[in-house]
Amino acid sequence: MVDAWSVLVSSLSTGDLLSEADVCSPDSMIVDLVDCFALVADPRDQRWVVHPAAAVLTLCAGAVVAGMRSFTAIAGWVADTPPGLLTQVYHQCGKPALAPSKGTIWQVVTRADAASVDAAVGAWLAGRAGIDITIAAPGRPGHPWPETAHQPGCRGQATEDEATEDEATEDEAQPLVWLAVDGKRVRGAVDADGNAAHLLAAATHQQGLVLAQIDVHHKTNEIPMFAPLLDTLNIAGMLITADCLHTQRKHACYVYEHDADFVFCVKDNQPNLFDALDVLAWRDVPITHTTTDRGHGRIETRTLQVMPAPPDLPFPHVAQVCLVEREVTDTRGTPLSNVAIFAVTSLNSTRGTPELIAQAIRG
Repeated sequence: MVDAWSVLVSSLSTGDLLSEADVCSPDSMIVDLVDCFALVADPRDQRWVVHPAAAVLTLCAGAVVAGMRSFTAIAGWVADTPPGLLTQVYHQCGKPALAPSKGTIWQVVTRADAASVDAAVGAWLAGRAGIDITIAAPGRPGHPWPETAHQPGCRGQATEDEATEDEATEDEAQPLVWLAVDGKRVRGAVDADGNAAHLLAAATHQQGLVLAQIDVHHKTNEIPMFAPLLDTLNIAGMLITADCLHTQRKHACYVYEHDADFVFCVKDNQPNLFDALDVLAWRDVPITHTTTDRGHGRIETRTLQVMPAPPDLPFPHVAQVCLVEREVTDTRGTPLSNVAIFAVTSLNSTRGTPELIAQAIRG
C-alpha cells in the first residue's frame, strides 16, 4: 500500500497527482480526510465561519506531517498550498477557497475536541489500510452487531441453517488484523495541571497505524482505560495483544465478548495464573517454533512451546498456553541473558499456529 501520509503531504505540498496505476490517488485521500474531519464538532458560530474546521484540520494535518511544529510554521506551509488543492479541500466543505490565517488555525486547533480529532485520523488511516473499524448499531449488550443480522466472526449469532458452515469457517480463519494495545508518555506535552501526558493507544502490528488512543489521567492507570479505548473501535475478528499489565480477566472477557481474540503475556502480576503455568509439564512439550536473529554483536534465539490450556486454568477463554524462552549470546557463544515468559491465547490450535503466536508475542 502507498504510504498514505507521505502521499497526502506530497499532494498538498506540490499538487503532483499519482498515475491511475497507483493504489490510491491524492484526490481521493484528501476528500476522505476532509470527510473524516467533518465529524469533528466546530464550536464556532457557523453563521460567520469562512474557514470550515474540516478544511483547516486537513491542511494542518498535512503541515504537521511535513514537519511543521508551530502555528507560525503551519500557517506558512498552508499559505503555500497549491490553489487547485486548496479549492478541492474547500469545495468538499461547500466553501470558496481561501488560505486560513494563523489566528484562524490557532482558533480551530485549540478549540477542537482532541478525542474527536484522534477518532477522525484513526478512521481515515483505517480506511486507507482497508480495515473496517466502524461500530454497527448495538445489538445485545456486549455485542457490536444487531441481533437480527448475523455478521462474520460473531459468536453465537448464526441461524441454525448457517451454523455448520459458518462455524467451520470461523474455526479455521486466522485474524487478519492484529491490534497492539500499548501506553506511552508523550515527551514535551503536559496537561493544564503540568502533568506529563500519558496515552493508551491501539495500533496495528502490520503497518503501525494508530487507530485509536485515549488519555490516561494522572490519577488513574492504563488498566481501567482498556475497555474505553477499544469501545471506539469495532474489534470483531481482530487479534488483540498487550503487555503483561493488561493480562486481566476482565480484559480477556471484554475481548472475547466482542468477537475478537487475544494473546496476553503472563508475569507475576497474575501470581495464581503464573504459578498454574509454571507447574505444567513443559519438559514434555516439544519446541514448535524457533527464530534466530543476529546483530549488534549478539545472537538472539527464541523458542516457543505450545500446549492446550488445562481445564482448571484460573483465567477465562484460554484455548492454548505458551512458554517463550529467549537466549542471548555473543558471537562466540558466551551466554549474556536467558529469559522465559508465559503467554495465554484464545486462539485454538487451528487458528493460532506456533508461528502466528510467536509473531504476536514479539510484536
